[in-house]
Amino acid sequence: MIRIKAGSPRGPRPDVHSRGRWGSAVARGVRHGSRRGPRRLRRALAVGLPTVWGATAITYKLACPLAEQHTIGARVVGSAAFLAAGAGLLLHVRHAYLRELRQARKVAGAAQSVLLRPLPPWIDGLRVAAAQVSADRGAVVGGDLYEVIATEHGVRVVIGDVRGHGLTALATAAAVLGSFREAAHDESELAPLLRRLDRALARHLRERVRAEHPSSGREPDSPVVEEFVTLLLLEIGREGELRALNCGHPWPYLLQRGRAVPLSRSEPLPPLGPFPLPDDLPATDCGRLPPGQALFLHTDGAEDARDPHGGFFPLSTALARAVSDDVVPQSVLRTVFADLLHHTGARFTDDVALLVLRNDRRGGAPAGAWGTSRQATTDPRPTKHR
Repeated sequence: MIRIKAGSPRGPRPDVHSRGRWGSAVARGVRHGSRRGPRRLRRALAVGLPTVWGATAITYKLACPLAEQHTIGARVVGSAAFLAAGAGLLLHVRHAYLRELRQARKVAGAAQSVLLRPLPPWIDGLRVAAAQVSADRGAVVGGDLYEVIATEHGVRVVIGDVRGHGLTALATAAAVLGSFREAAHDESELAPLLRRLDRALARHLRERVRAEHPSSGREPDSPVVEEFVTLLLLEIGREGELRALNCGHPWPYLLQRGRAVPLSRSEPLPPLGPFPLPDDLPATDCGRLPPGQALFLHTDGAEDARDPHGGFFPLSTALARAVSDDVVPQSVLRTVFADLLHHTGARFTDDVALLVLRNDRRGGAPAGAWGTSRQATTDPRPTKHR
């Protein structure tokens, strides 16, 4: 159905195409003009201020009669003039570098928020708290990864550590996390889920090699032998039952009031990347997570942190002290990070990621009672202080 707008002029129809081209061109010009003004001003200041300072110093040296005198007063004035010009130039350069650094940190923070999305405080009856720190001073991105997703198969958790730091490790972590966020809903068991993560990692490494060496034109057999990812897959069932697949990652701790014990002592599989997965991948049965108890997941940067004398961080002791009164996820994170900072003198040699999951379900009620969405962030019970 054609609907005619009331009050439209009758007669020959204007040239819609030309009007659209001119209208869009004018709109683009207005937008670009509004953006070009501050950019042109910044460029003019970036070039003009050093030029003015340099021209002032040269003019003083060549044209000022005082610069030709050799008295002490003339030398002091000349030195002060050149010092002022040099200081102004250094301050200008410093300001420009700080502006670029702020922009880079803003971009890095946006990338980090997309990769490691902030976890909600509640996921399917579990109280959640997470924290991460990069080993690179002043950086906000690292090679650690974690995610918690509520699915129809239970709450699926992944935590891992990519070898290395920086943008390369960030890209590898993004490939693994992207695959997990999709496969966690599709696969009913942990074994096929782990295989999909392994294939995603291998595909990412092959594409990286082709991008780094495009002239070879061949499919690499072992794209990056030295690259690997330690990974722990954990599933929390509807009644609190725990199943896990561990590929070279530290086992979590089970937190009770006054106690912190390893969840399992079984030998993990090799890390993802260097070796193919075995044909048989049975998940490790880790018992149950009763209501009121919690799991503490971490990367090896926490256990391997050293003091100035080379001593390792006593993680189990710090956890036992953190749950001496009650198991509160945020309190556990604050205590462990405070002890880490004190132990290392705030000098981390590796990325650290910590994740605490406390079972706050009512008497082990089915997980589906509060939905199966990662975005289910509200607690259905009356709030109370713990």
